[in-house]
Amino acid sequence: MNDVIGTCIAQARAKPKRLVFPEGHDERIVAAARRLKDEGIAVPIVLGAGASSGGAGLVDPERSDRLGAYIELYTAGRPGANGRVAGRLVRKPLFYGGMMVKAGDADAMIAGVANATGRVIEAGLMTVGLAEGIRAPSSFFLMVVPGRDGAPGRNFIYADCAVNVDPDPETLADIAIASAETCRALLREEPRVALLSFSTRGSAQHARVDKVTRALALVRERAPGLAIDGELQADAALVPQVAAKKVKGDSPVAGRANVLVFPDLDAGNIGYKLTQCLAGARAIGPVLQGFARPVSDLSRGASVDDIVATAAIVLARA
Repeated sequence: MNDVIGTCIAQARAKPKRLVFPEGHDERIVAAARRLKDEGIAVPIVLGAGASSGGAGLVDPERSDRLGAYIELYTAGRPGANGRVAGRLVRKPLFYGGMMVKAGDADAMIAGVANATGRVIEAGLMTVGLAEGIRAPSSFFLMVVPGRDGAPGRNFIYADCAVNVDPDPETLADIAIASAETCRALLREEPRVALLSFSTRGSAQHARVDKVTRALALVRERAPGLAIDGELQADAALVPQVAAKKVKGDSPVAGRANVLVFPDLDAGNIGYKLTQCLAGARAIGPVLQGFARPVSDLSRGASVDDIVATAAIVLARA
């Protein structure tokens, strides 16, 4: 199994990028920033008045000489925006960090150890915005699954496991397209996207199956070159012998998927945790996707190692 995190770190070291951390008062952020700098992985920028920088660049949004430019940039795309309100907003570290990325003064932003996922997403939407053609942000986990019975380990993208509770077909299509781009950037493989369900190719009839097949049609319209199939049960997506029995006709995905798109948050969250607990997989994430420039979340309980691993993934996509 290739060391995908090691590959991401090596790629980041080849050309270190600027990574902004809005939560500079958290000691885990300071420690992670120090490691990223000392190991040449990134050029970290820590935000916060009086925060310890761990040797990284330190910026106080309240006293920054870029504050006026960010307020102007923020209001420029919002006719009639109140400058005073914009000023209060952009002074907040999450939004200041997002404007740094928007302005090109940072290449990516990571937050979430002290802010809820919803707040990180809100800041990303209001500053960086979404990628072209994407209408909803989502998340993914990088799943590093160990080998067994002589078979090599494998890496997968699981999505969405943290953001969209019950995505409609259009959102499910967004998740699939964003996850395919994530697969290309991280796994260095062509994505083979499986839209998962309790049904395989019409084996069951239900409105929840219809949602998945509608999402498949939308993706094929929007990204006709993408290898995608559905609806597929998980075993039909992953096991060639099962795919041969359950899937009639040719499929570019069945039996060899590397991107698993779950139909809702119940399935996604349960799926990644079962893989983690029962297969001994390493689950890295959740990492946000779908933004115009890299903005990502962290778990509130993230360790320094988790932050560094997430940073490597985000920088590989920057």
